[in-house]
This record gives sequence, structure tokens and C-alpha cells, in this order.
Amino acid sequence: MPADLPPPAIVAEAAPPDTQPYADIVVTGRGLAQVAGDAAYDVATIDRTRLTSTASGRLEDVLRDVAGFQQFRRSDSRSAHPTSQGATLRGLGGNASSRALIVLDGVPQIDPFGGWATFTAFDPARLGEVRVTRGGGSGIYGPGALAGTIEIDSAGPDQLRPVTAAVAYGSRDSIDADAAVSGNAGAGFATLSASYQRGDGFTPIIARQRGPIDQPAAYRQGSVNARAIFPVAADTELQANMLLIRDERNRGIAGTENATTGADASLRLIGRGRWGFEALTYLQIRKFTSGFASANASRTIATQTLDQFNVPATGAGGRIEVRPPLGGNVELRIGADARYTEGETDEYFTYVAGAPTRQREAGGRTTTAGAFVDLSWPLDDRLILTGGGRIDRWWISDGRLRERALATGDFVTNTDYADRHGTETTARGGVAWRPARHWHARAAAYLGWRLPTLNELYRPFRAGTDATAANPALRPERLKGVDAGIDWTPFPNTKVSGTIFHNVLDHAIGNITLGTGPGNFPGVGFVGAGGVYRQRGNLDAIRSNGAEFDAQVTNGEWRLAASYAYVDAKVRGDGLSAALDGLRPAQTPRHQLSATIGREELWGLSTSATLRYVSGQYEDDQNSRVDKRATTLDLSAGIPIGHNLAIQARAENVTGTLVTATISSDGTIERATPRTLWLGIRLGG
Repeated sequence: MPADLPPPAIVAEAAPPDTQPYADIVVTGRGLAQVAGDAAYDVATIDRTRLTSTASGRLEDVLRDVAGFQQFRRSDSRSAHPTSQGATLRGLGGNASSRALIVLDGVPQIDPFGGWATFTAFDPARLGEVRVTRGGGSGIYGPGALAGTIEIDSAGPDQLRPVTAAVAYGSRDSIDADAAVSGNAGAGFATLSASYQRGDGFTPIIARQRGPIDQPAAYRQGSVNARAIFPVAADTELQANMLLIRDERNRGIAGTENATTGADASLRLIGRGRWGFEALTYLQIRKFTSGFASANASRTIATQTLDQFNVPATGAGGRIEVRPPLGGNVELRIGADARYTEGETDEYFTYVAGAPTRQREAGGRTTTAGAFVDLSWPLDDRLILTGGGRIDRWWISDGRLRERALATGDFVTNTDYADRHGTETTARGGVAWRPARHWHARAAAYLGWRLPTLNELYRPFRAGTDATAANPALRPERLKGVDAGIDWTPFPNTKVSGTIFHNVLDHAIGNITLGTGPGNFPGVGFVGAGGVYRQRGNLDAIRSNGAEFDAQVTNGEWRLAASYAYVDAKVRGDGLSAALDGLRPAQTPRHQLSATIGREELWGLSTSATLRYVSGQYEDDQNSRVDKRATTLDLSAGIPIGHNLAIQARAENVTGTLVTATISSDGTIERATPRTLWLGIRLGG
């Protein structure tokens, strides 16, 4: 785990007051400081050293250091379909949309149309810190935080070097490269960075099941980020951020190419005076395309089933927070936020003799607007109370489904869905208590909610021979939860934590099995033999109980971090979902473990090893297919060869463990990343 000493904070050179009135101001690039009341919640922090030292170089990988974090599939963003990359925590899975709220510098990062996370937008080399709050409910960042909140901070001036560059060559003709320049810009600071990754990819289907149609899943991805921070007053700074991304992947057979193009921009004004404040506005633009194909039993023929040729989506919003000076140690946060999304999917489907016969347009708009208040009150040096609440108004509008025959242009389906709206109120509260010098106890209770995505409401989809219909009548999900934990810090360099939790997710959106092919089914059309027909629907609830344990030890240059999560999750179902009652949510492992040990600057060499274990999990809602347990080992090393220059060696899944990503209804197994080796060179940190 290579770690260079950080450069000093950047302060503009002295100048006459009339030419540079803010010359002595240090800009930070960060938001307002955390409050004392955060001690009542279960928070894990990943620092920059760890972010930039993983074997894969992928943010979704390093997030697995926090046991309980998961995506819908075990694949990462090189081989997974983007729509499967929703994030969740604490066993609140069973759905590819994110049930954890992800924010980058305060900006929500969930896709405006589909609710998944575009992890290729997060180059760890640009990041300074990640805070993962398990649970906690909908608080100051807005709705969507059911399972927790993942707060990502860009690296600040004190963490970036003037010039950095790295390039690595890996297995299957892969390239991983990034570069950045940073420095003073007047009295402020600016940075420009770019990243590029490509690879021929591995063949997703396991060897014994492959046929002539199976091929490596190639990928090509890149992004450019520009960020500037300027003082606008003695205690106020303006942060401007812009990001461009392009992500191209292949799913391993012809006709399954997909691509994401995106542009993000945001402005954030931070005031750190007597009245602290934060004002944010942002815009997100996405365009997504994806092809889908099915294979015959012998995997000799691939048949195009759907061409999602255009999925434009836009997200826009803002947030304001004010911290009035109340005196003493009391900290009050008052604010409001709003988010607007619109999007649609345009696609060809019902292929006959290799050509589409129908075209579909499905989409709509959603809007949320809310206000929050949050109070943190340290009564003394041992006891902290915290509490807050939100009220949100939501609207779902302009929902539509249009399907037409390409030969005639006549509508087969022409439906406009009724607009809907509602109000959600949530609250949270907690207590942190230090009964003894090295002990810290905490407890929290919270509520949260999430609006269905446009994808869940209006777009049917296919995965191989299986088909899932949309549901425009979906209700918002609501969560209620409690947790309690103890932190033990026997030495300044040692921390051990344990937490137990109980969560109930009411109206959980899931894919409910309603039939099997062959046959025609509403909302999707024909499903072939061996295929399964499902519809999105609101389950009665998902109940998730569990425990989490974390440990961190530093001893000189040695670092050890370990995290374990146990989850007992069950579905409560009735009506159409009655058959699921008592079953485990799909894609929800019972056990997760991550442990990393590293040594910095041992004879100039930096090394780390990461061991991860995930137990078996059910592939489907009926618990009929199991993705087997897997244990993987990752290694990384940095060898300095000159001033500010180092050779880097990385190895993912060293033992070549088969990590099952998915099992289709006909038993076909798709794998996640196999053994992957990297060798490269890095300049500057």
C-alpha cells in the first residue's frame, strides 16, 4: 500500500490586498465538517491510501472492505451489465436498483433513469476519502438512503501532487492508465485528470458450458474530470466540478454490446463562517445503449432479442444547508433539497429471422422536494444526543408506454399512465455514550424511503431466456430500522467495533416470478421454453437482522483492517408474492468477510494482501439456484526505482477462484473476474 507524505496545504503567495484580497486563504475543496452527532451511527471510513492501493483499481472493489456492501451481481464494472450495478448494504438486496444513497461531493450519483451506479465515473486516483454509513435512514442528503449512505469526497489540494501519471499492462491485453495535473490558480486551486482502461476481457461463461458463440467480454472505458476551487470571501469558497465519461462493454456474445456516455457538472458554495452554509446545484446527462441476445441449448446460435438503441436521461437538482450559531456545543443543520429526473428507453424487440418487428418507447418523469432539520447536542464529554427529521413531496408524471409494429407503424400499445404524487415523512435519532475511557457505545433508530426509478416503473427487460415486466403502479419503498454498537479503542492505533441491527423494508420492490415459458405473457410478449416470466412488484416487506464487526490496527508501517457481516434476511410476501414468504431475498449472502494487511516502506517496498469471502447466495427470488461461496486473494506491491517513480505489481484473484456472477434458469453459469495480473509504473504518488 504505497503512501507518500502529503504535500503541504496550498496557500497563495502574498500579494497586495488590492490585487489579491484572499491571498492568505487556504481552500480545502471539502464540504462542511462532520458533526459530533455522527458518532451515534455506524460509520466506516476508507482513506486515500487504501483507495489508491487496491489490486483492481476499482471503487466498487474497495467498497467491499466494508462488509455488508454488495451489488446485485458479483462482477465489477469491466464485465457486469451496467444495470446490475446498484449498491446496497445490510442484506437489503434482491433488486438491481441502489438502496444505498451514493453522493460525490454532495451530488447524488444514482443513474437518473435506472437507479444503478456508474462506477466507472469514480477513478480512485481522484478521491480523497469515502465514508460509509450503514443504516441511518434518510437524513441530510435526501431520500434514497434505505440501506445506508456512501459519501465520496474528491481529493483536496493537500492530497494531490502537481503531476501524477501511471500506466499498467495486464492479463488479456489490458491497459489501465491515469494522469493528472494540479496546482494553484490565483488564490484557488485547480486540477485536471483523465483515466483510460481497456481489455480484451475474459469469456464470462464457464469453460465446460461454452459453445461457438461465446467470446471474451471486451471493455473500453475513459473519463475526464476538471475541478476548480476558489475563495469568494474570507471564509467562503466556490467549488466547480465537471466530468465526462464513456463506458463500452461486451457481454460475451454477439449482439450484447452496451455503452454509457455521460456528462456531469456541479457548483457548490461553502461558507465556514459563524453561520456555516452549503449551497449546491448540479446537472447530470446520460445516454445508454444496450443489446440483448439469447443462446440456444448447445450455444451454437445467438439470437438477438432486444436492441435498446437509445436511453437518454437527465437528472438535475440542488441542495442548501444552513448551520446557525446556537452557542455552546449545539449544532443545528437546517436545509432543503430537490431532484428532478426524466428519461425514456427506445428499443427494438420481437425479432423474427434476425430483424425487429416492433419498437417500444417507455419513460416518464419524477420529482422530489424536501426539507430537513438535524440537531447534534453533546451534553458533556461523555454523552451526545442527535435527532432530526425530513418531509418530502414526490411526483411521478408523464409515464407512458408506446409499442408499434414496424411494418405498419400502427400502435400495438399506446398507454399514458396517470400522474401520481405523495408525501413522505421520516425521522432519525441516536445517542453516543462513552462509559469508560476506551469504550464508546451508540444506538440509533431511523426511517427512510425511496421512490421507484423510471426503469422499474416503465421498462420491461430480458436476461437470457427470462423476461421481466415493468409495473407503473409501484409504491415507494419505506424502511424502519434500529442498530446498536460498541467501539473499543484500547490503544490510539487500535479500534474494534461491533454492531447489531434490525431493519424492515416495507413495499420492497422485487422481481416476482409469475410463470414459465413457453408462452406469451403480458408486458413482455413471448417467453421461450426454459425461460421465466416475472413482473416487478411491491413485496410486503424484507426483514433483515444481522451483526457487523470491524477491526483496525496500525503499528508503525503495518496496517491491518478486517470487516465481517452476518445477515439473516427474509421476505414477507402475500398476494402475488405469497409464494416468496419466508424465502431469502435474491443475491443476498449470509456471510461476508474482508481482511487487508499491508506494510509501507519496508526497505522501500510497499505491499498489501486482501482476503475476501462471500457465502453462497440465491440467484433467484424462489431460492431455486445458488451462486456458490467464494474466497479470493488480491496482492499489490510498489517498488520505488527513483525520485517519485515506482514500479507497481498487482494480482487480482491470485488463486483463480471461480466466482459465480449469475446462473440462468437453464443452469448456465457466468463468472466474475478470474486471475488477473498487472505490471506498471507510476510517477508522483
